[in-house]
Amino acid sequence: MRKILFHLNCFEQGGAERVVSNLANWLAQRDYQVIAATEWQGEKEFQLDERVKRVHVGLRDEDLSKGRLSRIGLRFLYLRRLIQKERPDIVISFTRRPNYRAIISSRGTGVPVIAAVRQDPKSYYNTLADKLLIPLLYRMVEGCVFQTTEQMTYFPVSLQKRACVILNPVHQKYLNTPKPEKREKLVVQSGRLVDFKNQAMLLRAFLKVHEKHPDYSLRIYGGDSFDGTKEKLEQIIQENHAGAWISLMGASDSLEKELPKASVYAFSSDYEGLPNALLEAMALGMPTVATDCPCGGPRTVMTNEVDGLLIPVGDEEAMAAGINRLIEDRELAERLGEHARRIGERIHEDAIAGQWEAYVEKIIEKAKG
Repeated sequence: MRKILFHLNCFEQGGAERVVSNLANWLAQRDYQVIAATEWQGEKEFQLDERVKRVHVGLRDEDLSKGRLSRIGLRFLYLRRLIQKERPDIVISFTRRPNYRAIISSRGTGVPVIAAVRQDPKSYYNTLADKLLIPLLYRMVEGCVFQTTEQMTYFPVSLQKRACVILNPVHQKYLNTPKPEKREKLVVQSGRLVDFKNQAMLLRAFLKVHEKHPDYSLRIYGGDSFDGTKEKLEQIIQENHAGAWISLMGASDSLEKELPKASVYAFSSDYEGLPNALLEAMALGMPTVATDCPCGGPRTVMTNEVDGLLIPVGDEEAMAAGINRLIEDRELAERLGEHARRIGERIHEDAIAGQWEAYVEKIIEKAKG
């Protein structure tokens, strides 16, 4: 029986956390021994299969009073001790800092590492430390999984030769949903209220849409990231007296029911990895306007004028024009939506998990020599 150790910060609801929880559960159900090593427990986390062993490798209460360098060192030490104790066949880490910890902590243990890059490298790996660590550490991993080819080009060529691109899976509930008999006069978006998703641009664009189509409303589904974005959006709504037709709906567990009611889905991010929210909207057959943001996630899964409309990043005029176009040309909108729905054939959970399993097995066998 293979033993796989995943390392990430927590399972609080986010894109990487969703992928890891789904993958860990899928592997556990197929008789892999799965360990999830996390730094902390989030308030609202994705559910893990009871067969997944959750282990805390973050700081302990007695560590909090220690100096910064000591705390950093202890994070590496606790993870290394777990790797030495469990002797997994492979360590799979997700996102920047967990990747660094996994690579360093596994050195000398004989356990191979697959690092998974989930964000736009130009936006997240942009400090001096990152620029020093990337060429040094990522050469040490046995494998790496990217979401787009554009992500991959930021890393050493030697790594690219042994890396692969695997898309994110979508939950089964977003697949094969019935098309609504009639769309409501709604524009929707889903995703955390956070600065890089640039919902402020969407609000400003929708103010222009509303001037032309005053019978349409905008609803944004997503929890607060507590970075000040929610307050910024509320201020825009208040200043424009738009509370009757722009709504911040909060997080929802029934997006597969709420989103298809709408006539248009609007994606406004300045940068992303491979956005789950966009994949879900496409799988639901939503007519979509999306920013062509780095690191290439939208253009990886969407072809302009075929299964959606791609617009420049941060361009509220183009966003307003795209939304208006889909409101006014319903034949085009529904055609784009039906073509978008086909993505479900490529990104259902079994297909994506199967790609992960094949790549993991390849790296394990290669590491054994």
